[in-house]
Amino acid sequence: MQVGMGVIFQNPGKERSDNDVYRADMALAEMAEPLGFDSVWTVEHHFTDYTMCPDPTMFLSYMAGHSKTIGIGSMVVVLPWHDPLRAAEQISMLDNMSGGRMILGIGRGAGKVEFDGFRLDMGESRERFVEAAEMVLDALETGKASYDGKHYKQPEVEIRPNPFKSFKGRTYAAAVSPESARIMARLGVGILIIPQKPWAHVKTELDEYRTIFREVNGEDAPAPIAGGWVFCDENPDRAYEQALQYIGGYWKTVMDHYQFDGEHMQNMKGYEYYAKFRENLLKAGPDGATEFFMNLQVWGTPEMCYEKILKTADMIGADGFNGVFSYAGMPHDESVRNATLFAEKVMPELKKIGPAAERLKNAA
Repeated sequence: MQVGMGVIFQNPGKERSDNDVYRADMALAEMAEPLGFDSVWTVEHHFTDYTMCPDPTMFLSYMAGHSKTIGIGSMVVVLPWHDPLRAAEQISMLDNMSGGRMILGIGRGAGKVEFDGFRLDMGESRERFVEAAEMVLDALETGKASYDGKHYKQPEVEIRPNPFKSFKGRTYAAAVSPESARIMARLGVGILIIPQKPWAHVKTELDEYRTIFREVNGEDAPAPIAGGWVFCDENPDRAYEQALQYIGGYWKTVMDHYQFDGEHMQNMKGYEYYAKFRENLLKAGPDGATEFFMNLQVWGTPEMCYEKILKTADMIGADGFNGVFSYAGMPHDESVRNATLFAEKVMPELKKIGPAAERLKNAA
């Protein structure tokens, strides 16, 4: 199993300066390769303290220059917020600079504050994502960008520097709703799973995704990569207490950033799943929703963390796990301890796990 580190630059409540958060999380990211992680990732967000990384390719360029072999992944580049031509150029440039180490993750976004800030109609996000993804993925394979769609019209131009190797097999997309999973199958990309729903539901949707992927692409879909917020501690009681504080604190930032207590998604085109998700959250209440989210994440002793990741990976057929170790205002020394203990006690065991295809075959 491949094991990555996610870095998200959170600063809830602005209790520290943004610069302090950046220095701390960049220092943690630079530990990823020495600790033995296979990859380091970041995610694009704008305008709030939820995630202060408006340009994943810029951060990943920094990481490419401060590492030698580790993979560098976008989790994700939100295509509707970009000119797809510029996105293709930046991705190709980063891949050339890093010697082909980029793992491309793309998505469509779900934050109203971000669509409003970019002066975009959130109801057009799915259409924009599909058009932009088709254009970017084709440009990265052919070295030429052109498109004639509803939202994007691009006369043919060459991508320079030319993409020097294929992105097939190393391109993934975040898919929360069942509709998005079907779109990703038709695009021929893998799935990045950010845990927000019961894993049994995720498995059902992945089964449909794999069927469509095989029908459209004539081959099996790549194994998904699962993410998770991690709190690892030798003391199970402390692990629970701190997970409640920090993973629970992270969940609050999710609610605030995406405005799940608002009504804007009720009739928003393309976000029908999120409207149902919001209804379930309101029924559960704040404490119930926090407990539900906590139980999807990875916390406990090293043994508990390993067993939870293994159980989830076997259920959904994942070959990768990306852990987030610094979030919700966690002190830097706690984040370092968290990531180091995980790397020393959990990661070596995860790396012994064979490919998902073999595990699923043996289980059958």
